[in-house]
Amino acid sequence: MARNGIVGLGADKVRELARAGAEVTLKTLRGEIAAIERAFPDLSRSRRRTAGAMRTVTATANETARRTRRMSAAARRAVSERMKRYWAQRRKLESRAK
Repeated sequence: MARNGIVGLGADKVRELARAGAEVTLKTLRGEIAAIERAFPDLSRSRRRTAGAMRTVTATANETARRTRRMSAAARRAVSERMKRYWAQRRKLESRAK
């Protein structure tokens, strides 16, 4: 049996067939995208990429980043203690298994 699981076909032939299948799939998908954009013109890729839209996306991303909550020192200590107990327990169980 061949390495790729297909008997009698070389790697080059399999690659060629895969490429042909991918081209057909890509053509079909592009046709579907065009049909969707005709049905919903406001979803068009060209409109989403305008400078104004990009500024809005960037501003929204920056606002989200600013609202990121930070962990307090007490919370970090609590997490540290929990993880130390967790790893101690794991080491203990591993040493018993050996």
